[in-house]
Amino acid sequence: MNALRLAFGLLTAVPVGRLPHVDRRSAARAVLLAPVTSAPLLVLLVVAHAVVTAGAPPLVLAVVVLTAGALLSRAMHLDGLADTADGLSAGYDAASSLRAMKASDTGPSGVAAVVLALLLQATSLAALLPSTWGTALAVAAWLASRHSVAWACRRGVPAAQDTGLGALVAGSVGRAALGLTAAAVGVCSVALAVVAQAAANGVAAQGGSRPDLPVAVVGVLAVLVAGLVAAHLLVRRCRHRLGGVTGDVLGAGIEVALTTGLVTAALLVSL
Repeated sequence: MNALRLAFGLLTAVPVGRLPHVDRRSAARAVLLAPVTSAPLLVLLVVAHAVVTAGAPPLVLAVVVLTAGALLSRAMHLDGLADTADGLSAGYDAASSLRAMKASDTGPSGVAAVVLALLLQATSLAALLPSTWGTALAVAAWLASRHSVAWACRRGVPAAQDTGLGALVAGSVGRAALGLTAAAVGVCSVALAVVAQAAANGVAAQGGSRPDLPVAVVGVLAVLVAGLVAAHLLVRRCRHRLGGVTGDVLGAGIEVALTTGLVTAALLVSL
């Protein structure tokens, strides 16, 4: 229970009260539970889908969902994306990159990264919300984005600094725990595809794509994998450039995974 409270405390603005002493073991458990922290947004996605099918503009609801996501996370992930983009574009050594990431201002690279990510997220989500199938893919994208934190904190991934969130969680997740969590996320994604397919079949005038169940399962897993691979590539780049991960890199990974997952989902729906 403490790990779940810590997960919400680290990744969201949900009040969790005073937490006990935080060590690497409890931090690792919190990281593994990161997908659970997206539960409020997943409920909001389902509500947004219902409102859109009732006739509301999809883009407006997409922006509402993203706004709620920013409020729920105190925009920490977007801030991490901006800082990481600034760091990767500042000089060619770790010291200058880390200094740029710690700066209080946001440079042009950071602004461009956040603006482009939000544009891609909003337009992709607007294409997904009108259909049950699309909404299921959006949920998978959110699960992938939060699960990406566990992969970024797996054993063998060092911290770029000796202090901060990165130092606390980097390398804290063992392979066995990571494998079990990945399997759980995969099972949830497959179950999501089954539920979405059943819901689509039960509605006579369902809009958007209505793929067969095997195609639906493959589609949801494709969104999941696409988001995780994108976050992995970012972490790989940061390890090479910064020497490891920081809290900002973890937040950037969440936004990169979410953006990639939503874009992949939108393309799948259009196809």
